[in-house]
Amino acid sequence: MQAAIAFGADPQAAGAKPEAAPAKAEGAKEVSPAKAETAPAKSPTDVVAKVNGTAITRLELQRATEILLAQNRAPQGLPPEVRKQAENAALDQLIDAELIYQTAVKREIKDLDKQAADKLALGKAQFATPAEYEAALKSNNITEKELVNIVRKDIVINTLLEQEIVSKITVSKADSRKFYDDNPDKFKMPENYHASHILLSVDPQAKPEEKQKAREKADAVRKKILAGEDFATLAKAESSCPSKEQGGDLGTFGKGEMVPEFEKATAALKPGQISEVVETQFGYHIIKLIEKKDAGLVKYDEAKEKIDNYLKQNQMQKAIMEYIAGLKTKAKIEKNTL
Repeated sequence: MQAAIAFGADPQAAGAKPEAAPAKAEGAKEVSPAKAETAPAKSPTDVVAKVNGTAITRLELQRATEILLAQNRAPQGLPPEVRKQAENAALDQLIDAELIYQTAVKREIKDLDKQAADKLALGKAQFATPAEYEAALKSNNITEKELVNIVRKDIVINTLLEQEIVSKITVSKADSRKFYDDNPDKFKMPENYHASHILLSVDPQAKPEEKQKAREKADAVRKKILAGEDFATLAKAESSCPSKEQGGDLGTFGKGEMVPEFEKATAALKPGQISEVVETQFGYHIIKLIEKKDAGLVKYDEAKEKIDNYLKQNQMQKAIMEYIAGLKTKAKIEKNTL
């Protein structure tokens, strides 16, 4: 239930100038401006909103805002007006979540404690030591008890959404096929290659005799391959590329993803063929083409699963928003100035 932030432009029109101050009336006395009132200090316990009487605090809003900014990969030092937009979006999320929770909590979840414990354990497992976990809690200004409550609330909300919305969403084959037929540009596939290689690396600034030595070794390795030795085994033993751990397998790549010399040599091969020794800025390569796919459209059967997931996601988001809108018609929501 995360909403994206629409980072808006500066509302001040570009180049607009402030109106000139009115001329002081002749004979008027100078009046000292009153001191600006000091704004009251903001406290983490300040209530920023209430949902049917349940308070949402500034601390909760700060946490939600930081999560939202991280999800949107927002840079540090955002302008105040953009930060404000993030806070408003985060507050809307918190209100929506509270609305759903107040409905969902009325339902019994028999294994809620176990689910929460398991989810918390998974989170802890991401840290190398208990000390790192404690440091992460401290840096986020949260206690483990508070984290447990957040996890429990998340499970309660997601359980309701699964039961009431997600489980009821289906995508027909006709809808899936129609999306495929109506959006051919989304399924264009450029020419691509699946290849393995063995790299005998050499510094571009190496002396001629060092380059010659590397080239001779590459020629020797290639002869072993042509004589019947296993390419993957030789890659693990001789290659200096990290792909050696996969027997030299580079996976699939398209045009422009490799240096020109490597790409040209790969394109000239037929599946199963071994290239001549190819020199690039990295050294000397021996390439084996595994598969070549011509440019064209991804077949419907290959794309169907992704299409279905995409359409389900769209339906789910729409259904959740409609569900929340229905809850809001019966709720009392109060927002305070941030």
